[in-house]
Amino acid sequence: MKKIVLLTAIIIVLVVIGINKRYLPQIAPNQKPTTNKTKVISEESLVINAVEKALPSVVTVQIKKTTTSADVWQFNPFDPYSPLELQPGTEETLEQSIGSGFIVSQDGLIVTNKHVVVDTDATYKIITNDEKVYQTKQILRDPLNDLAIIKIDASSLPALTLADSDNLTLGQIAIAIGTPLGEFRNTVTSGIISGLGRGITAGSPLESFVERLDNVIQTDAAINPGNSGGPLLNSSGEVIGINTAVSQEGQNIGFAIPANVIRELLANYQASGGKISRPFLGIRYKVLDKETAVMNDLAQGAYIVEVVEDSNAAKAGLKPGQVISRIDGQKITKENDITNLIKEHEVGDQLILEVWDQGQKSEKTVVLGQYE
Repeated sequence: MKKIVLLTAIIIVLVVIGINKRYLPQIAPNQKPTTNKTKVISEESLVINAVEKALPSVVTVQIKKTTTSADVWQFNPFDPYSPLELQPGTEETLEQSIGSGFIVSQDGLIVTNKHVVVDTDATYKIITNDEKVYQTKQILRDPLNDLAIIKIDASSLPALTLADSDNLTLGQIAIAIGTPLGEFRNTVTSGIISGLGRGITAGSPLESFVERLDNVIQTDAAINPGNSGGPLLNSSGEVIGINTAVSQEGQNIGFAIPANVIRELLANYQASGGKISRPFLGIRYKVLDKETAVMNDLAQGAYIVEVVEDSNAAKAGLKPGQVISRIDGQKITKENDITNLIKEHEVGDQLILEVWDQGQKSEKTVVLGQYE
């Protein structure tokens, strides 16, 4: 446990006594000095009230994972002529707090970032503000956004209210709550909304992938590793976003996914009977910029790395090595990739793809499937 050293200031009071008594102040024997209480300004009151309202709904996400080290060949150091022996790897269990989340329904629905619970081989626990520990009953990861829904077996939980993030304005108060560095629970920072409608490319520290996030909120409220998944609040204690990423190139530049994106995900979850229903093309791809495409004598667009077996993409004849340059006439770029283009579609929608294969252009029609 880290210790914080508090420094107490020692105030030395100097009393200068004049030679002439008439310069001495006349103080009544039993007079007590008055104490001027610091008045809390309205902005501080708003932050304090918002935090008191929201804090019971903020949770910490804890991961538990057992890994086994590789087998190693060893020899007996006291007998150099002994044969090498294969020693089995040792097991090591990791258990630590890695992120935050917040309760959105009384019956145990929690929202966090997908990258917080990205490891499907691990197990996760939820620690509520009152120190209760819950095993996760279900984890659903949104394939289109850096969001995840966690279900725990609980009732009568304090749920946060989602604000309308379309009504945000620059300069309004923004309050972040979370568990920075996986250690300092219920840490509160405040600032303002610095920008709206930002587009960023964020990377996960746990897996080697990057994700494009559009229309995110920028704030100067301090966000650190471990804050991910925690709420970004307005002065009324309502959720305006979910803390997601921080810039490594500057200070006080954090980003949050807007509350309306969370609202849409929860509506999708309810309408789908406790699942997340998203359109699914059925490929893994890498977007080629113009320079990379020219160097490799390929068309600019989405280079197909893998086609999911029995998916609609496979049925349409898509193959690894092909490049999709346009979808319904819209050009594919790093800023406007396939994931973004299919966000506006529903399962069952039909897409027309412009596909390049060994310098030959063709059109393929694909029906969007259901993400499982």
